[in-house]
Amino acid sequence: LAFLIWYLSITVLGWLAFPLAYRLLTALPDRGYTLARALGLLLWGYLFWMLASLGIAQNDIGGLMLALSIVLALSAWALAGWKRNPALVAESNEGSLQGWLHRHRRLIIGWETLFFLAFAFMAWVRACDPALVGTEKPMELAFISGILRSPTFPPRDPWLAGYAISYYYFGYVMAAMLAKVSGVTGAVAHNLMTALVFALNALGASGVVYNLLVIAREKAGRTSAANGRKACGASFWLSLLGPLFLLFVSNLEGTLEVLHRRGVFWHITPDGRAASFFWSWLDLKELSEPPMQPLGWLPQRYLWWWRASRVVMDYDLAGNWKEVIDEFPAFSFVLADLHPHVLVMPFALLAIGLALNLFLGGWRGHTTLAGFWMPLAGDGLACLALTLGGLSFLNTWDILPYAALTIGAFLLRRLEEEGWGWKRLEEAATFALPLLALSLLLYLPFYVGFSSQLGGLLPNLINPTRGAHLWIMFAPLLLPLMAYCFYLLRREKRQVRWGQAFGLACALLLLLWALSWLLAWVIAQYRPDVTQGWLQEQGLSTVSQLFLAANRRRLEACGGWLTLLLFLFLLFALILPARERQPEKAGEITSEKTPRSSAMAPSLPLLPASPAPFVLLLALVGGLLVLGVEFFYLRDVFGTRMNTVFKFYFQTWMLWSVAAAFVSAEMLTRLRGVGGWLYRLGWTSLLLMALVYPTLAFPSRTANFQFKNLHEAVRQARASDDWTVVRRVWTLDGAAHLDQFYPEVAAAIRWLQNAPDGILVEAVGGSYTDAYDRLSAYTGLPTVVGWITHEDQWRGNTFWERDQRFYDVRTLYETGSWEEALAILRKYHIRYVYIGPTERSAYRVNEVKFQRALTPVFQQGESVIYEVP
Repeated sequence: LAFLIWYLSITVLGWLAFPLAYRLLTALPDRGYTLARALGLLLWGYLFWMLASLGIAQNDIGGLMLALSIVLALSAWALAGWKRNPALVAESNEGSLQGWLHRHRRLIIGWETLFFLAFAFMAWVRACDPALVGTEKPMELAFISGILRSPTFPPRDPWLAGYAISYYYFGYVMAAMLAKVSGVTGAVAHNLMTALVFALNALGASGVVYNLLVIAREKAGRTSAANGRKACGASFWLSLLGPLFLLFVSNLEGTLEVLHRRGVFWHITPDGRAASFFWSWLDLKELSEPPMQPLGWLPQRYLWWWRASRVVMDYDLAGNWKEVIDEFPAFSFVLADLHPHVLVMPFALLAIGLALNLFLGGWRGHTTLAGFWMPLAGDGLACLALTLGGLSFLNTWDILPYAALTIGAFLLRRLEEEGWGWKRLEEAATFALPLLALSLLLYLPFYVGFSSQLGGLLPNLINPTRGAHLWIMFAPLLLPLMAYCFYLLRREKRQVRWGQAFGLACALLLLLWALSWLLAWVIAQYRPDVTQGWLQEQGLSTVSQLFLAANRRRLEACGGWLTLLLFLFLLFALILPARERQPEKAGEITSEKTPRSSAMAPSLPLLPASPAPFVLLLALVGGLLVLGVEFFYLRDVFGTRMNTVFKFYFQTWMLWSVAAAFVSAEMLTRLRGVGGWLYRLGWTSLLLMALVYPTLAFPSRTANFQFKNLHEAVRQARASDDWTVVRRVWTLDGAAHLDQFYPEVAAAIRWLQNAPDGILVEAVGGSYTDAYDRLSAYTGLPTVVGWITHEDQWRGNTFWERDQRFYDVRTLYETGSWEEALAILRKYHIRYVYIGPTERSAYRVNEVKFQRALTPVFQQGESVIYEVP
């Protein structure tokens, strides 16, 4: 029932928002239909959050309905505008909204089917493994539960009583909104939100790729009125490559797992040991060890699927391994952590769609904002600012690439219209500055209360990414993109400025290298103590030794940066201005496939308004992200580039997967002859290798989708005539495992979920441990202090108060003095004292003082809750 309520809720929201999308996204062939759900959820969430933050609305159903009524009013305004202004209909290529819906009804059925199947598939996957334990699921659940329990905004931090959440929590607000509407707990909402994000990604990726394909066909003259419906149908089926590349295509570690399990490249030495030069050279942790015996096909190692998110291997100069995270979407949905980098994905696709609409000529006009003139219509400014600002609130790391993509899309459009010139940079500045300022202003309440662990920029001097690891990570996306670049260069009818392109790529690489050492020199001058300590950790004594050792390592591990240099060289060769080739013979005419109008394009390689420049822009932004972490990373509590690589690689996968899906569809349909067949053979082989991981990982993660347990449950049900046991095999309740393994804890949670609001105290443990801080996570009641390491990540390790709280909680449980305990209870305004199995094992609990002074309001087994009057 909860699944159906969520499905119907988001579908209705999408239909309510579609008139607004239709009005805004006039340049997109799908008129924003595939992005309407994401747009509606973003707008609804923003209005609700802002109204609650300003005190205009409460965090309840009334506030949600007030925000939804504003969304409905905006859509009604957009719909009425079309009916009231025939000029808008006349200017539109598609005419009225009703006409568009009628002509594209088959497409709509296809997209609705895709969304439902994607939502149902991931809901089923989560139902097979619903328990919210391990990694950061307890943290995400705590945020959802805390927002559900907060009377207003900013929401309370459930793991630091008295403080608001200091994190980019917008995605959890959206999850809590849908939970409140559907009446489910946070534990159910967590799993349903994972499924919803997956489905929104599938729909959005399909829509963006569809729009690119239709525009490509139209501009190439391959679509006529007679075959338009057939072409749209073909574009729809090809657009399914979008969700395939985004959500299922994975890095090549899964294929390597199978090869390793088969014992490929291993041999037995004369002394009886298993050895392999290849696996030792590859250096992928567990894969460097001999395979399990007997050999087989399927990986059997515990949590074998985890290694795919750790293929980049960093070492300091002393040889110590430093963990690096390189997640990609398929891994994220196998793991099913509802982290901000996952929650932001549908809205990142929305940003890509908006940038494409801008590139194709949408929102022409100008706006004056606070005295600043900018070359963008007012509705476009509002839509872009709302989305870019929302990305920062959802996952602050995303603002950089998608702001760059938006500005780049505007610049490409102006280059097509007017050609290259310094004036274009001035226009880009007048476009970007007001847009970014408004993006920040719209979400100002978030920034006012936000503190962060980030401590500036640091140089990455000693850890270049090895070429082998980079190719394992990105080959399924990078190879199609490179092949497309070569394909475009072969078709190019102009003299490409090879020298300028290569020089620019080399200059960029050298500039980043020089800036990284300049930053290192500045740090050494201002913090010599820190520099000397770091040098000693590396086994060095002087900066000159570091310079030699670091650059020697960068030269030895040259495969990564040489790959990126080649890729950027190809992109620059296609993007930079070029001279027209002179006809070799008199009377030579332009090919039908390249009309004469394209010869006048001042800078771009294909037809005017072709999507190819935009696709190249997607590839370029992703390439710059990957190149950037070769030389710099953001300082955080981890002290390495682990988190920076994680965030930027994931965003690169988003950008490159959309681009790779489009270029694959284009080349599969355009290439003919032997070259076409060779491309299809290579592409299919690469795709099959990239699909090994999800094919094996999803069944491994879900115990083969619980079919064995389902069969056993059915057998028991038939014997006992009790079919409730069957329903427990597949469930979306992330707290269901508590009833099975910790029934008294589950009962305490249910009691607190219905109890009056108040601050809770429970055992404090380390991060990534679901046994600690469990009641606050499931109930949303704030506890004195929760996962301390995560509070450090959210607020910075200078937040000293968490240590005092840690010791106060221990003292509260262990002291025999009621006066001392009472002082702590009053200090933190504690209402509920919980003592359960975890508390009894973590502390030497002195319960007598509570028994004498307080009244137990809940008791079952070892679990008891005392209420402080």
